[in-house]
Amino acid sequence: MNRTTQITRTSTVSSADGTPISYQTLGAGPDLIVLGGNLRTSQDYLPLASVLARSFTVHVVDRRGRGASGPQGPRYDLGKEVEDLLAVQEETGARLAFGHSYGGLVVLETARSSQVFERIAVYEPGVPVAPVPTRWMAPYRERLAAGDPYGAFAHFIRGSGGAPAFMAKMPHWYLRTVLRIGFRGPSWQRMRPLLEANLAEHEQLAAQHGRLALFADVTAPVLLLCGGRTRPASRAEFGVVRDTLPHATLESVPGLGHFGPEGKTAPLVAERTLRFLLQ
Repeated sequence: MNRTTQITRTSTVSSADGTPISYQTLGAGPDLIVLGGNLRTSQDYLPLASVLARSFTVHVVDRRGRGASGPQGPRYDLGKEVEDLLAVQEETGARLAFGHSYGGLVVLETARSSQVFERIAVYEPGVPVAPVPTRWMAPYRERLAAGDPYGAFAHFIRGSGGAPAFMAKMPHWYLRTVLRIGFRGPSWQRMRPLLEANLAEHEQLAAQHGRLALFADVTAPVLLLCGGRTRPASRAEFGVVRDTLPHATLESVPGLGHFGPEGKTAPLVAERTLRFLLQ
C-alpha cells in the first residue's frame, strides 16, 4: 500500500447492547463503510479497501463475532448487526456503504429501516429469494460440539448450496479428508474461529426468506454487483432483488465468483464501486 492507503487507525465503538465493534480506517475523502461476509474478517477486505481509499476514507468493519469486536451474544439476530452498523455510521458520519454477501444483507436491512446512506454498493448480498438450505445445520452443530471443525465445514460445503457441484457431491468423509490435508493456511486460521458465527448467521439468512418485498423500502440508489462465474440460478435471483429495490442497477463482473471482493480480484470490484459512488 502507498502512503494514502495505509491503515491510519483502528477504532472501537459500542453498539446499542454494549458490544464493542472494531473497525480499521484508511484513505482520505468522504466516509465509506465496508462490511464483509460470512467466514471473513476485515483483513480479507483490505485489498478492496486500499483501492477505494484512493477516493474515500474507508472504514472496514469487523462484524461482531470476529477480529477485535465482541461476541455475537446469546440473543444474536440480524437486528444486532443493524445496530452495530448504525453505531459505526454514527461515529464516522459515513453516508456511503459497501457490503458483501451477509454484509450486503446487513447494509440493505439497515438502509430499509433507517435512511442513513446516500448511496450503497453490494456484491452478491445475502437477501434470500428462495428458501435457504438448512439440513446441514444440525450435523454441522454436532461436529463443532465434538471439536471437529473440518467435519463441520464439510457439512457446510456439501449442504449450504454455495459450493461447486463436484464438491457438494463428494462423500462427507472424503471431503473432510481433502479439507484436512489441503486447507491449512492463513485463511483457514482466520476462518476456523468463525465457524460458530457462520452457523448463527446462516440461521438468520434462513429466517429472512419471505421478507423480500420489504426491501422496496430502500430509497437510496443501489449498485448490485454479481460475479459472471456465479451460477445462473443465483444471478437470476439477484435480478429479482434488483427489481425489488426501487433504485437499483445490476451489473455482472466477468470472471468473478461469489468471493470477488477479496484478494487479487478485489480491484475489479473496487473500480466498479468507485464509478458508482463517485457519480
